[in-house]
Amino acid sequence: MEEKVTPYKDTDRTKKEQVEQMFDTISGNYDGLNRVISLGIDQKWRRKVIKLVAKENPTSVLDIATGTGDLALQFAEKTSASKIVGLDLSEGMLSVARKKIENSSFSARLKFVKGDSEALPFNDNSFDAITVSFGVRNFETLEKGLAEIYRVLSPKGKFVILETSVPTKFPWKQGYHVYSKGVLPVIGRLFSKDKVAYKYLSESAAVFPHGDALNNILRKIGFIEVENKPQTFGVATIYTASK
Repeated sequence: MEEKVTPYKDTDRTKKEQVEQMFDTISGNYDGLNRVISLGIDQKWRRKVIKLVAKENPTSVLDIATGTGDLALQFAEKTSASKIVGLDLSEGMLSVARKKIENSSFSARLKFVKGDSEALPFNDNSFDAITVSFGVRNFETLEKGLAEIYRVLSPKGKFVILETSVPTKFPWKQGYHVYSKGVLPVIGRLFSKDKVAYKYLSESAAVFPHGDALNNILRKIGFIEVENKPQTFGVATIYTASK
């Protein structure tokens, strides 16, 4: 069973409420800080996600936990999908995303929606492709969120997850431990308005089920053709599945 890690250790608020507050707080410098923390490698991983989706030629794409909308914007640039939706719990993040498409040619095809991944405001079988990048570990109840994704994904549709994972081989395992426990929280404290946010992101990554563990959960929900491909020595993993 997934160990529940929350940003603020509150007992009065749900994980969902805490995550929403955390991302509202860090939305202003989220993009820049992410590039620093990942040394820019996250861009390479995202390009792989774009490629996986683009080759399916979807007419509709949903990007869950879209954050400041980078991935959704790239879907608009790299695919011919007529409907692209970026959904996020944080209005702070979405306000940054919406500014990116002001007066752009993508505004007719791309929209950003505030919503809950565990209660998606869409009909069954609504999207040919669904993605979640660095967001599934923030779900309040993982299986509930994945079941909702399964519900709104079209038959034969493509589901792609990009998520952090923990390397298992020496010396990458030891190096990852030093970086995630020591360096990442320090960077977060120095450059973020929320002093606990990047500590939470590190802790949640460490306990989140990855590799075969997440594959098995996806199969339990009903997904088929489930695969996982570790990236950059295993510090991230791309999962693909279909309905």
